[in-house]
Amino acid sequence: MKETKITIGRIDKVDFPELGMADVEAKIDSGAFTSSIHCGNINAFYKGDDHYVRFVLFDDQQVIKHEARVFASKQVKNSFGQIEYRYTIKTEVVVFDKAFEIELALTNRSSMKYPVLLGRKLLSDLFIVDVTKLNLSFKEKQKNLKLLKK
Repeated sequence: MKETKITIGRIDKVDFPELGMADVEAKIDSGAFTSSIHCGNINAFYKGDDHYVRFVLFDDQQVIKHEARVFASKQVKNSFGQIEYRYTIKTEVVVFDKAFEIELALTNRSSMKYPVLLGRKLLSDLFIVDVTKLNLSFKEKQKNLKLLKK
């Protein structure tokens, strides 16, 4: 039996527990295939035969240095038409209090309004996007936290 898809709005706040980040603003973009996260100082290296990448994530309150195994790397044309080389990692994203594995492209999104973009590779089998809604997952999280405190 197929699971019912969850309705998500055009913007939401998500958590990345393995990256040490919570309540990160994300643009929900069914036009983008892959998901991406804003970071800098991206440096690839090898540990034995394994390809890794070091990078710095930017949070509202802190700078988080992180290291992860590279899942994929490729040349892409960014939203400004420029060719850039991107590394992709696999990690967990928490939306609606559920953890999902996500492939995240590491890129500089400083000129973008939102530090995270969730693309259709994550969205397609799980969510229906309602562009008239905002922060549905975050509101549910806040409601659940209030219930726990009672």
